Amino acid sequence: MNKKILFLTGTRADFGKLKSLIRAVDDSPLFECSIFATGMHTLSRYGNTVEEVYKEGYKNIHTFMNQIHGEPMDLVLANTIGGLSRFIHEDKPDLIVVHGDRIEALAGAIVGSLNNILVAHIEGGELSGTIDESIRHSVSKLSHLHFVANKQAAARLEQLGEKTENIYVIGSPDIDIMLSDKLPSLSDAQKRYNIHFESFGIVLYHPVTTEIEHMREYASQLVRALIDSGHNYVVIYPNNDMGSNDILAEYKKLEKIPRFRIFPSVRFEYFLTLLKNAQFIIGNSSAGIHEAPVFGLSTINIGTRQQNRFFHSSIYHVSNDYSEIIQATKNVLNTVRREPCFSFGLGNSTALFMKVLEEGAIWQTSKQKHFQELLPR
Repeated sequence: MNKKILFLTGTRADFGKLKSLIRAVDDSPLFECSIFATGMHTLSRYGNTVEEVYKEGYKNIHTFMNQIHGEPMDLVLANTIGGLSRFIHEDKPDLIVVHGDRIEALAGAIVGSLNNILVAHIEGGELSGTIDESIRHSVSKLSHLHFVANKQAAARLEQLGEKTENIYVIGSPDIDIMLSDKLPSLSDAQKRYNIHFESFGIVLYHPVTTEIEHMREYASQLVRALIDSGHNYVVIYPNNDMGSNDILAEYKKLEKIPRFRIFPSVRFEYFLTLLKNAQFIIGNSSAGIHEAPVFGLSTINIGTRQQNRFFHSSIYHVSNDYSEIIQATKNVLNTVRREPCFSFGLGNSTALFMKVLEEGAIWQTSKQKHFQELLPR
C-alpha cells in the first residue's frame, strides 16, 4: 500500500518552499499526496492565496479556515490543532510534512507527534529573531525527521539533541524553482501585476512580535524613508502576525504615490522573477537572507527579525531608524551585483528529498524520540 504523505501549508511563503516537493510526491506512483491548506491562505485580506494551491491541480486538498483577522497567535494555534486533528483522524497519513517557523507548522508537529504519526520538518535548525526562533526549534523537537538547508543547520539540530541519522541536508527547496527555466519573464510579471516601471526595489516588512509596542513607529520610519528615497517600489503586505495592522496603516501613505505598487500577495514564481530583476530588496523578510543572495541581489535588512542569521556581503544590516534606512537605499545602488551564493542549496533539493522517501528507511524511524547526548570535548 502506498504511503500517505500530508503537506501542511499556511502561507504564500511556505507553499512556495514546499511546492516542488509536493509536485514530486503527487507525481510519484509510490505515494499518495494530500495538502492541508490553512492560515493566511484563507484570508481575503491577503489575497485568498489558497486559490493558488488549487490552481496547481493537486488532487487532494483540504482547506481549513483557522482564524479570522486579528485573532491572537495562541488561539490560532489552538484552532489549527483542532482542525488538523479532526482531519488526520479521517485521512490517517503516514507522514506530515511541515515547514519553517509558523504557528501552523507547530500545530502540525504537535498533532503528528501526539498521534504517533511521523513528522518531517523542512528547514529546521535556522536562526531568526522574535518568537519565530522559539517556534522553529519547538517544531524540530516535536519532529522525527529533519530536511535542512545546510551543514550549519544540521549541527544546530544535533546541538538540540536530535539524532544525526534523522537529519538530511537537502538545501532549500525553493532554490530548485529559482534556478529552473520555469520562471515567467519580467515582462509577463509586469503585465500580470500592472507594474509600469522598469527599475524598482522590493519591500517586504513583517511585524516583530517581541517588539510589538514599537511597530507603528518602526513602520513609520520605513515608509518615510521609502518616500524620501525617490525610488520605485513593489510593496508586498506583511504576514498576519500581531502588529501587521500597524504596518498596513502606514502603507496607506503610499497608496496614491505612483512610484509604489502595493499587493496583498504575489504568486511565488512571479515574486521570484521580480526579485531576480529588482535593484534590491528592503525590509526584514527571510527572502532577503535566503533567496536574494542566490540571485546576487543586495538586501537592506532592517531591525532584529533576522538577527544572527546567515551573513553575506550582499546583505546590509540597519536599524529601524529613518536616517540609516534612507542612507542604505542610497548606498545600495552604488554596489555591483554579487556572484550567486549557494549556501542554502544547489537546486537539487527535490531529488534529494525524494531519494530519502523512496529508499524507505525513514518509514522505520521510531516515533519514540530519544535525546542525543553530545560527547564532552
